[in-house]
Amino acid sequence: MKMFRVIVSFLGVCVCCLTVYMFFGYKDSVAVEDETPVVASFTVSPEVPSFIRFCGKEIDLTRYNVHEGMDRELSSFAYLHSSTMLLIKRANRYFPVIEPILKANGIPDDFKYLAVIESLLDPRATSPARAAGMWQFLESTGKQYGLRVTATVDERRHVAKSTEAACKYLNEAYGKYGDWLTVASSYNAGMGRISGQIEKQQETSVLNLYLVEETTRYPYRMLAIKLIFEHPYKYGFILKPENLYRPIHCQEIMVDRDIPDLVDFARQYDITYRDLKDFNPWLKDTKLVTGGGKYEVLIPDKNALYYHSPNSYVHDKRWVVD
Repeated sequence: MKMFRVIVSFLGVCVCCLTVYMFFGYKDSVAVEDETPVVASFTVSPEVPSFIRFCGKEIDLTRYNVHEGMDRELSSFAYLHSSTMLLIKRANRYFPVIEPILKANGIPDDFKYLAVIESLLDPRATSPARAAGMWQFLESTGKQYGLRVTATVDERRHVAKSTEAACKYLNEAYGKYGDWLTVASSYNAGMGRISGQIEKQQETSVLNLYLVEETTRYPYRMLAIKLIFEHPYKYGFILKPENLYRPIHCQEIMVDRDIPDLVDFARQYDITYRDLKDFNPWLKDTKLVTGGGKYEVLIPDKNALYYHSPNSYVHDKRWVVD
């Protein structure tokens, strides 16, 4: 009888323990279920390095405003997946044009990233303020630096000529500031505004100036896109050579007479009017009035217009995976 009571007591204790375990286990399972992801992918904050080299100079990224400014732009570009990936694809076509011009004019190679953030490497880009082209010149500024803008011509949209004009500005600004990052900020805000704020705030680093949001973000956007272009795989972009846009070989035709009908002109070279406009975005109208000037018109190689075989040209090996 005594043994029976012991067994009953033992079973009672077991039942109580099991009840408590099940109660708390149920609460834990509910808590776990509440935290179960309901999205298909996770978002990870990209790593911000402690420094970055820009135009041969090491820039410290550890100060709070600099770190957070860089974090904002890295996160933005890293998660604008399709847009950022498109930039790398376009760069394979346009960087071979831009880089030699920068080098010939003594401009650091890193300034090709300024063209990336200005226009997304689209020579047809136009801002709400009417800035146009790869380097986003206003009409008055473009003319100031040697670009022709007429009723039928807009050289702000000429990739090579607008790059030459941008180099003139950049060299002029460097002569004033002696610092390439300040030069980059002045490209957005203008030399007058940057100089005024440097004097007013008694601050030598453009990263520590209190500026309007667009200008404050501007250098970080350029530095962030440089990081992603140099380490695309690290930031989640996986491309193969065939994904990149290849440069298309063109014949240069010198024109020194008016062309009354560009559609007929294109047909003479067995290309479409669209082809003519795509490779010569500086042509504004359906005609060309030379005004006594000379222009080089690019005529794309007809066979190069087709992806009959995958692209194999890779301008920067860091952009692709094997």
